[in-house]
Amino acid sequence: MRAWAPFLVLLLLCPAVTALAQSASKPIALVKMPYRGERNLPDLSDVADYLEKGGIQKILEGKGYRVKASNVALTPEEQKEYGEWNRLGLANGRLARIVAADRKEGYLPVGLLANCSSIMGMLGGLQHSGPSSRPLRVGLVFIDAHADFNTPETTLSGMLGGMPVAISAGRCLTRLRLKSGLDPALSERHIVLGAVRDTDPLEQDLLDRSEVAFISTQEIRSQSENIDRQMARLSGISDLIYVHVDMDVLDPKEVPGHPLTVPDGPTSLELGAALTQMFKHEKAAAFGVASTPSGDKDPDGRSRQAAYNLILGALEGLRQR
Repeated sequence: MRAWAPFLVLLLLCPAVTALAQSASKPIALVKMPYRGERNLPDLSDVADYLEKGGIQKILEGKGYRVKASNVALTPEEQKEYGEWNRLGLANGRLARIVAADRKEGYLPVGLLANCSSIMGMLGGLQHSGPSSRPLRVGLVFIDAHADFNTPETTLSGMLGGMPVAISAGRCLTRLRLKSGLDPALSERHIVLGAVRDTDPLEQDLLDRSEVAFISTQEIRSQSENIDRQMARLSGISDLIYVHVDMDVLDPKEVPGHPLTVPDGPTSLELGAALTQMFKHEKAAAFGVASTPSGDKDPDGRSRQAAYNLILGALEGLRQR
């Protein structure tokens, strides 16, 4: 018997060893994005640090993934720039460059994000991660209790955090989108919203007249065929797909410190299973989790563990490809 034969037999007989070997070949890039861009709050959030300090890198390495981590930071000169939205655009531009470089090196980016305004940077990075200067076609699966499809003309709250999907689709705030590295804007038929159940009246009117598609909360809970149907549809018209989760989408019991929860959300395990389903599709190329309650808003670590359940669910789909 050849010298390597016993090792081959071990691999064939031991699924755990086989799974470890498979996951080890999947490099993961954790990207911390602390900038939030809201005019009534400090520029920097502690959400990304909070997620990292819980040990997510060690957890992933313990499962056999090769992991690297990076952090989005403005230069001292950029920090002096006037305007929260302007600084957010600069930070998103840096996020885009990190994501593009990680993708080109073969990593799957996982964004640890202050809030959903980071999607422009995540999308811009994927869009410009190809072999040439030609932008790639990027699809978006945006999972949130809110559609974030407001514009400055339709919003009732005035929150920038309620606009990033509309911005990404070219509906408003063009300069912020361009500064974030997302050019061109996403076609609306490249956007799927998941588990949305709280929209403003004028926002709903925009959605009703758009080409945006939907996956319902119940379809996420049941791992419906519609998930695969939408992923297959996006895969047919996109080069890469970004999957994003705002933690307010979950059952409020799992994110008690989140100020924008909505009743009837899926549990993190239910959504994690749906993310596994999504990431079995080859074109799912990056994942982001935003707005995790942190610090004294998450005293028992429940929300952080829920975020980890989502990350692990997505990466399980990657492993199963």
